[in-house]
Amino acid sequence: MLSTMNIIGIVQARMGSTRLPGKAFLDICGEPMLARVMARCQRAKTLNRVVVATTTEPDDNILCDLCTARDWPYYRGSQEDVLDRYYQAAKQYQADVVVRITSDCPVIDPDVIDLTVGEFLRLQPDCDYVSNSEPPRQFPRGLDVEVFHFRALEQAWHEARDPAFREHVTLYIYRHPEKFRVVPILADRDYSHQRWTVDTPEDRALILKLFEHFGHDRFGWRDILAVLEQHPEWMKINRHIRQKAV
Repeated sequence: MLSTMNIIGIVQARMGSTRLPGKAFLDICGEPMLARVMARCQRAKTLNRVVVATTTEPDDNILCDLCTARDWPYYRGSQEDVLDRYYQAAKQYQADVVVRITSDCPVIDPDVIDLTVGEFLRLQPDCDYVSNSEPPRQFPRGLDVEVFHFRALEQAWHEARDPAFREHVTLYIYRHPEKFRVVPILADRDYSHQRWTVDTPEDRALILKLFEHFGHDRFGWRDILAVLEQHPEWMKINRHIRQKAV
């Protein structure tokens, strides 16, 4: 039964970031950041398809043009109601299982995606949602993967009324463990102090150092850990950045 599930990765992306406008299209060593994310997601073996979920805002036309040029499937929906955008995208592409990725994670690791999806499938039918990004977080920020049933997304879409639940796709699910069976995915130790996402110019500076060091896009998260152990001063570049609270 599980092998017949349609597992769809959905990458949310928009140009209107408040802290770093246009970040989805930022250059990361010759490629837009969204392209880096998509290339890595497409290497995950557990995903049947990877879809970009962007908005109907005119500023996001450039992202849709990129999707068309690269032959990536995409969906355009609400800028504010991201829960609806995800739900409609998942419905359009007939997802049984949704894998949520954000476009500010240019070093997202396909092996981590496969690990998280694999755990979700292993736990069936006793699990609705797994994540390596919710407490107790142990993976570096920037490797965030959330996996959940379409039916859980649909339930959240029907029931969630609070604007915060509409803006943050899975917040309603993991804030209601009495309704949904939620399981965290842990690493072998706590790496949560590592920040590899891109939300500020300092974050991008660290990511550029990593891509320039490797000279290719096939490195994994443990390769990054090894490099940062050799160059601990690189971590100081964005150590002072604080993640926006939900």
